[in-house]
Amino acid sequence: MNHRVLIVGSGGREHAIAHKIAESNRCEALYVAPGNAGTTEIALNLNIGVDQFTELGQACLEHNITMLIVGPEVPLVKGIVDFFQNDPSLSSILVVGPDAVAAQLEGSKDFAKAFMQKHGVPTAAYQTFTSENIEEGYQFLESLNPPYVLKADGLAAGKGVLILDKLADAKNELAQFLTHNSFGEAGQKVVIEEFLDGIECSCFVLVDNTGSYQILPLAKDYKRIGEGDTGLNTGGMGAISPVPFVDDQLFERIENEVVKPTVNGVKAENYNYKGIIFIGLMVVKGKPYVIEYNVRMGDPETEVVFPRIESDVVDLFEAIAQGALSSVEISINPQTAATVIAVSGGYPESYEKNKKIKGLEQVTESVVFHAGTTLKEGEVLTSGGRVLALTSFGKDKDEALAKSYNSLNQVKFDKMNYRKDIGFDL
Repeated sequence: MNHRVLIVGSGGREHAIAHKIAESNRCEALYVAPGNAGTTEIALNLNIGVDQFTELGQACLEHNITMLIVGPEVPLVKGIVDFFQNDPSLSSILVVGPDAVAAQLEGSKDFAKAFMQKHGVPTAAYQTFTSENIEEGYQFLESLNPPYVLKADGLAAGKGVLILDKLADAKNELAQFLTHNSFGEAGQKVVIEEFLDGIECSCFVLVDNTGSYQILPLAKDYKRIGEGDTGLNTGGMGAISPVPFVDDQLFERIENEVVKPTVNGVKAENYNYKGIIFIGLMVVKGKPYVIEYNVRMGDPETEVVFPRIESDVVDLFEAIAQGALSSVEISINPQTAATVIAVSGGYPESYEKNKKIKGLEQVTESVVFHAGTTLKEGEVLTSGGRVLALTSFGKDKDEALAKSYNSLNQVKFDKMNYRKDIGFDL
């Protein structure tokens, strides 16, 4: 059967997923809630927030939706899957994403670390602290070698991680987290872990509740605002796929030492997990360690991973939701995809919105995914910190990046900023 699909979210990730679904012969109608200026070109945007479950449910009934794909983490952690399953009028809709219990793999760093420890997934040594045992937190910091890694337990929009060189700074920030609520509720518990010195990459695994899995292409993203990976953390400034340093031998280790114990652990815990597990990896001297789990696709990695999928993604999502992943084959474009993010001036700190974006129609050798845009009176305006993701294909990362940078020269908005060195470390 063909599907009427609703994607929940408004960023570059959701535009990239929508772009792929719009190509499918099995997509009868496509909706995005709330969407952005880019998704209006290929789907019908519904003005509903990602955590407005009642309104999303009503929209599904109104538009005869048969498949729901949840892009961001917040609705998953808040239980959108449970909401749809527990409502008899919505329970027949195929939903791609884990339920609230399983979503704690992203929603709580402490939950995730305990899961890794229990199921033998390699990760950095850690301990968890609250305001009750802050003194023990100070002692644990004293036992570690710098730099010191502090992570807010809850969701902090990718910004709840601090890496500090000085012990005094680490103690001070721990106090800020736990007693001064610098991260609000997300920081009422803090995970302190040993620092792993290596190179990062992202692995995306499709899972379907039966213990079957499929690994999508790996990607590497760039989180810091400044060239050479300096400055503040952002939601992501660019990404590349495939990852040149992941050879067959390393891929085999990632699959055997990380992916299999993760998938087996999800099955052993009996989690209701029909969706995507994003595994953030740190490779140290050839050995993969898990830094974090996310319970959805990453952003901006989706903008390089999804364009490389040549299979029908509606088939893939259906197989996930129906527990039939073992019956599908995934075909991948062997070329390199590279994306560069154009951001608002001032981001990731305060920035202005509603800047007019010019030159989009002049971009010919890249796909433009909208991340933070809105449509007002026929004009595309900025509405977020990360505004556009420009993705290109090439025989290698240099060719792909050259196209994305060339395309960025066609696009303009006031105070536009982007990193000129994506892929510099590969």
